[in-house]
Amino acid sequence: MNDKQLQKFKRLLEEMKEKIMSDVEQTLTDMTAHSGNIPDPNDRATVESDRNFELRIRDRERKLMNKIEEALARIEEGEYGVCDSCGEDIAVKRLEARPVAKFCIDCKTRQEQREKAQGR
Repeated sequence: MNDKQLQKFKRLLEEMKEKIMSDVEQTLTDMTAHSGNIPDPNDRATVESDRNFELRIRDRERKLMNKIEEALARIEEGEYGVCDSCGEDIAVKRLEARPVAKFCIDCKTRQEQREKAQGR
C-alpha cells in the first residue's frame, strides 16, 4: 500500500473517530437535558426504552472506537493492511468497506465459519 492510500485511510479512520465522539457528546447532552420527572408511566417507559437503545448503540460505538484506535496504531507501526492471520495484504476494496479490518477476506471467512460451527 502506498503512502497516499495510507493517508486516505488514516483520514477516514480519524473522521470515524470524530463522528463517534460527536455522537457521544450529543447523547450526553440529550440525556442530561431530559432527566426531568415524567409523571405518566407510559411516557417514562418510552423514555427509558429510548435511553437503553441509545446506550446500546454507544456501547457498540465504544467497541468500534477501540478498533479504530488499533487501526490507527497499525498505520503508525507500518502494519496496516496486512492480515493478522496469514500475513498477506488485505485488499484495498475490503479496507474501503471496513477500514478497521484486521483479516483478509479469506481468513475472516474461515474465522466466521469456525465460529458458526462452534455455535457462537
